[in-house]
Parts: sequence; structure tokens; C-alpha cells
Amino acid sequence: MADPTRAYEWRLHRHLGLFVVGFVAFLLLMAWAERAGLSRGWIGPIFLFPSVMVYAVIGIYARTTDPEDFYVAGRRVPAMYNGMATAADWMSAASFISLAGALYLQGFGGTAAQPGGLAYVLGWTGGFCLVGLLIAPRLRAMQLYTVPDFFAVRFGGRWPRLLAALGAVACSFMYVVAQIYGVGLIASRLTGVQFEIGILLGLGGILLCSFLGGMRAITWTQVVQYIVLLLAFLIPVSWLAYKQLGTPMAPLAFGEQLLKIERLETQLIASPAEQQVRAIHLQRASEFAARLQNPAESLARERDLLEERIRLLRAQGADFTLVMQARRELAHLPRDEASAREQWTRAMHESLERTEPLGGLPRHTQAFAGDPRGTSEERAEFQQSRLNFLALMFCLMVGTASLPHLLTRFYTTPSVADTRRSVAWSLGFISLLYLTTPALAALVKYEVMQGLVGSSFDQLPHWIAQWARVDPGLISVQDINGDGVLQFGEIRLAADMIMLATPELGGLPYVVSGLVAAGGLAAALSTADGLLLTISNALVHDTAPIRNGVVRVSDNRVILTKFALLAVAMLAAAVAALKPAEIIWLVTASFSLAAATFFPALVMGLFWCGTTRRGVVAGMLAGAGLTLGYMLLASPAWRAWWGLPPGGLWWGIHPVSAGFFGVPAGFAAIALVSWFDRGARVRGERGDAGVAGGSL
Repeated sequence: MADPTRAYEWRLHRHLGLFVVGFVAFLLLMAWAERAGLSRGWIGPIFLFPSVMVYAVIGIYARTTDPEDFYVAGRRVPAMYNGMATAADWMSAASFISLAGALYLQGFGGTAAQPGGLAYVLGWTGGFCLVGLLIAPRLRAMQLYTVPDFFAVRFGGRWPRLLAALGAVACSFMYVVAQIYGVGLIASRLTGVQFEIGILLGLGGILLCSFLGGMRAITWTQVVQYIVLLLAFLIPVSWLAYKQLGTPMAPLAFGEQLLKIERLETQLIASPAEQQVRAIHLQRASEFAARLQNPAESLARERDLLEERIRLLRAQGADFTLVMQARRELAHLPRDEASAREQWTRAMHESLERTEPLGGLPRHTQAFAGDPRGTSEERAEFQQSRLNFLALMFCLMVGTASLPHLLTRFYTTPSVADTRRSVAWSLGFISLLYLTTPALAALVKYEVMQGLVGSSFDQLPHWIAQWARVDPGLISVQDINGDGVLQFGEIRLAADMIMLATPELGGLPYVVSGLVAAGGLAAALSTADGLLLTISNALVHDTAPIRNGVVRVSDNRVILTKFALLAVAMLAAAVAALKPAEIIWLVTASFSLAAATFFPALVMGLFWCGTTRRGVVAGMLAGAGLTLGYMLLASPAWRAWWGLPPGGLWWGIHPVSAGFFGVPAGFAAIALVSWFDRGARVRGERGDAGVAGGSL
């Protein structure tokens, strides 16, 4: 008799193989069409809409109202496929879009204010060791549906589960806003529509994947999305490596480019033109500092000067473009004193940062900023940058083992043993991309330094203006010293566009640009699906009653969860349209919050039988409260808005690494309150025994 499990897996292998063959054939067809003259205006939408429709078809095909299927995909996803789905869930917009950008901007070690990109690679990858060794197998053995269910079954009562649900909503919402922001960025670049319209286009794909089928639909959609994002990441990197090095094996050969980058950095630091740019930035920083002495008076003076300039230009019959430029400057002035203080403080810090060599970027291969054998200031800077690197890596590693949407993925496997194998598969699939990311950052930086810097401003490639139209914050190119030649200090690339602009920067065919955008869209959609399901589960399922230690669910709750998912998706899209922060910042902050909220409670609840209900409540409140409080207290934008002086850092730790303080606080609160609870219980039992003995 044939093994039904083996037959099921072979059927999955066959379907996956057919998709891979079909997708590769589609890429070859698009490459042929571009060579035959297909317009770029068609290539982008062709990559966008069919990919979204494929995900939607899978979501519709896997629709279900069965609670077991909707919440945990029937607990029958094979380990390898769950590993692929987890990798897609994990390779979010931050990993696919922004991680290479973080390595480009911050180098390997980074600075005291901006830890190096390797902290993300090491922290996110190392966190899966904690997931596999500490958390996932034990949660899977409990036959639960969500992470808050663990708190209900382990501790009982209302508050542990409620706080866990609120924590899941908070960290997942912050995370999903970043994903939807990435979706809007990619969709607007591919189709040319406005950013807000791009968000709505991507949101339709998200809802079609997750609304009808829950975890069952999300799982198989994520398997397909992993194939798309894997090819979208490896093809341009291999192509760029072949162009620069003569070999497609980028992770093995990019060390040669690091030596060239180091030589180019030395030349740029000594360049008189670069030094002139730095001096002008210093002058601008002084001007902003002078404005901040009296923001209200300075704002009124700037407005009067611009209005007078517009009147003079009109009276002189100046060119219309000059008048419109002055009008735009007037429109972009801050509205009031508070916004002026915030905007000018940020501009002053940016100008001060760009007075440093290399436009404020650290040298790419340096371990940490400063010098452990230098002056006292250099030694202090070295210690500070190293501490921030370790703090960020700690938060990312512990946050990986705490994110509710990631842990829920391991509820879908048939057994505990499959869960362990699934973690191993996940780590392998993720490593394929993470080992290539540092190579991509180095190849792109060399391309910018060698191919872009030194170009005439009237001969800059068209993709720079196209990306600036998508979002002016993504790229800034300005002839600061007026010599008509682009210097390294005159170009500013945001982390969110490095990967997406790699094909155009390297002169690759536009089909590769479409493929990269489709991969970024797959990464953002896959993570957004899981996050939205986690939030809707927390709002609906995690209020379900617990009877005799068993979680009860019904078809009605599945329907309510679907409508909660729709409402949360619309709210997240509205917040993402405001462009609150860079993707990498939002994601890192969500990891810190998840680490401080969940990791102490999960570890203590799983491994210490003495953990009490009040102890875990105190630990979650202490960890989350301290983390959120420090993020606000140390945030430069928040301090500028309130008129507080810069600073507020504890030990110089960056605000996104606030979990560095929240996690120990959570462990300490759980241990202390549980110890007092147990002591009070023992004293109460002794007192009851004494009363009983006296009555006898």
C-alpha cells in the first residue's frame, strides 16, 4: 500500500517543479521581448500584475473556513516546504530591499550612531538557532494556534493572554507598516503611479492571499514567493559580479572588490573637491544652528525673503522655472515653530554628518569606528560603536526567537521532529541570500565610486531622476560646490533603494529591474500576509475562551478574523502612506519590542516551573514599557519636536536597540515577582496549617 504522506510530498514536488520551469520560461520570454523592442512602460506592469495574480489564484484555490486549516494550515506542511515558507516570511522588505542598503551605508562595523550591516546578518541568522533550540519545538508540542495561546494555557487567567495579544498587535503592526511601505515603493516604481496608489495595488494582492485561506493559503503562496525572490536576488548579483569580476560566484569573489573600494575611499578622502563639499556642508550646518537660536523669528524671516524673491523674479520677467523653484521652496517651509525646530534640527544633523569624510559613511571594511589604540576620543568611539553593534545584534537575535508571526509558522508541521527539521531548512534557505548580501553591497559601492562619481551632471543616467520622482527621500543628487561634476559627498542614496536600483546602476537589461522589483514585492507580500494574520488572530481568536486548558475555536471566529484582517490592512496602508520612517528602522524597532515583550516570558514559562501569572504579567509590562519609553526618550525626532536638547542615550545605545534594556528588565521582573509570589504562597500555606493545628 502506498504511503499517503510520500504521495502528497511527491505531488508538491511536481507542482513546484512546474512553477519553476514556467517562471524561468517567462523570464526568457520577457528578455526576448525587450530585445525585440518591448517598451519599458509595459515591462514593469507585466511583472507586477501577473505575479500578484499568481499569488491571488493560490489564495483563492486554498480558501477555507475550517479553523485548523485557517490558523495552522491543517498541521500537515512538510518540513522542507515549511522551511521555504518561513524563509519567504522572514525575507521581508527589510531583508530583501534594505539589508544591502544598510551594508552599503554603514559598512561592516558601522559607527556609534549607525551599527554596521553585519549586525543584521549575524543577528537575524543567529536568532534561528534560538528558535530551533529553545522555543519552536516546545510550542509545537503543545498543539496551540497562536503565541498568546501559550500564555493562556501555561498561566491561566485573563491578563497574560491579553498582554501577549496586545504585544503581538504592537510589534506586528509596526512590522507590517514597513512591508506595505515597501509594496507601495515597488508598485509605484514598476507602474509609474503615485506612491499611495501603489500601496492600494499591493494591498489587493495581500488581501487575496490571506483573506480567504488564512495560514493554508499563506503557506503555499509563500513557497512560490520564495522562488521568485531567490531568483530576483541571485540573478542581478551574479550578473554584476560577472561584469566586474568575470565570475558569477559573487560570495566567493567579492573580496577583490573590497581592496579596490579601500583604495578608492583613500583617494576620495584626499580629494580637494570632496573636501570643498564637506566645507560647504559645515557652513550649512552653522546656518541651521543659527536658525535654531530663535526658530519663530527665523521662520518669519525666511518666509519674507522667499516672498520678496518671488516678487523680484516676477518684476524682472525671470524664467518661469526659477519662479516655480522659489514657490516650491516657499511651500516646503515649515508650517509652525515646532515643525521648524524639528526640520532644521534634522537638517543640521544631516549636514554635520556629511562634513565627515565619504559623506559621513564609515569606511566599508573597518571593524568599528575609532581606534582601540588611538587617543582617548578614538578609544571611546571604538567602544561605543562596538557596544552598539553588539546591542543591535542581541536585539535582532532575541527578537527573531520572539516574533509571533514567525513562531506561528512552526505550528503548521506534522510533528515536533518536523518542526526541528523545518528550522534547519529555513536557515539553509535564508543563508542562500544572506551570504550574498554583503557581496551585493560591495559590488554596488564599487559601481558608484568607479562608474558614477566623477560623471558630469548633464550626463547622469535617467534612472536617478526616475527614482527621485518616486520619492525624493530615496536619492539626493546636488551640485553643492558648483563644479558640474558629481562628487561622492554630493550623492545620497537611501537604504531602501540600493537593491531595487542595482540593475539600473550596473547597466543591466530592464527585465532584470522588473525581476528585482517582483522579488521585492514577493518579499514584502509574503511577510505582510503572515503579519496581518497574526494581528487579526490576536484581535479575534485570542479572545476565545479557554476551557480545561484547551483553546476552543469556531467557524464564526474564522469569519470575524477575516474581517479584522481587512480592517487592519486598511489601517496599516493609511499609516504607510505617511512614510513614517525607513523600512529598516521600523523593522528593527519591532524586533526590539518583540524581544522585550515575549522572550523573557517565553523562556521563563517554558523552562522554569516557578514562573507565576503575576510574574509574567510584570515581566511583559516592564520589558515592553521600558523599551517603548526608551525609544521615545532617545528618539532625535521626538526630542526635537518637544524642544529637548539632543542626547538622552543610555550608554550611547541607539533607540532601535532599546530591547537591550527591556529584555533584562523583563527577566528580572519575572524572577522577582514570581519569587515573592511563591514566598507569599508558602507563608500562606504555613499560616493555614498553623490555624488548623491550633483548632485541633
